[in-house]
Amino acid sequence: MMERSRQRRNGQGRARRARVETSAGGVVYRRGEQPQVLLIRDPYANWGLPKGHIEGGETAAQAAVREVEEETGLAHLAVVARLPTIDWYFRDRGRLVHKFCHFFLLEAGLGEAVPQIDEGITECQWLTLAEALETVSYANAREVILAAGGVLATTC
Repeated sequence: MMERSRQRRNGQGRARRARVETSAGGVVYRRGEQPQVLLIRDPYANWGLPKGHIEGGETAAQAAVREVEEETGLAHLAVVARLPTIDWYFRDRGRLVHKFCHFFLLEAGLGEAVPQIDEGITECQWLTLAEALETVSYANAREVILAAGGVLATTC
């Protein structure tokens, strides 16, 4: 019993008490003089990457494509590469949640991004990699955009 108390005090027992959720999303880019990536303004008025829950029977890549299509209205997305998985903790109605999100680099074809207003997405914006890194609100999303930039440097 003493060991369990010590683990909780120093944070090691945190994952055992948390509900685990898994999502997938994408760093969407389009070709041009410079590649541009897409950021969305989320329901909290922060700039981030499109993402959402993985549904039964879906792979992470399938969920990423579906969620990006739903949140941005873009179709014909091509999965180019797997990017880092990020995780974070938050509280949902007082319960601790440990969220994992698998990211993919997705190439967009033609079409303009349109925010999914009914999900609280209020804006979509195409930015250069440098602009996206300055604009994105979440540090862990910045890490994913940096990884996408590394892949794009070798493919574009």
